[in-house]
Amino acid sequence: QVQLVESGGGLVRPGGSLRLTCKASGNIDSIWAIGWYRQAPGKQRELVASVARPNNPYYPNAMKGRFTIARDNSENSVYLQMSRLRPEDTAVYYCNKQNQPRGPWDAEWGQGTQVTVSS
Repeated sequence: QVQLVESGGGLVRPGGSLRLTCKASGNIDSIWAIGWYRQAPGKQRELVASVARPNNPYYPNAMKGRFTIARDNSENSVYLQMSRLRPEDTAVYYCNKQNQPRGPWDAEWGQGTQVTVSS
């Protein structure tokens, strides 16, 4: 079972950028989609972006414009480039995987990586 580990979070000023990395413990070629989610304090977890095989991104309408997801199967990694960050982007960011089209996302979540946007 491939495990995913998030990294790259930190403290950034409003308007700044960060790149998050979701590193898999094994080959991701056969994984249908990998997605980035986030959860802010007191709020539900929400999808930020996902990328399906071979490299087809999807962004919910609320996330379009400032986030870019990219999949690198050679590195077994998925990246989330975030720009023009706002305080409301502060959250723990998680990645998850969907093994089959229209299949479920994994029930278990990793520890995530904290992103804090503050001056």
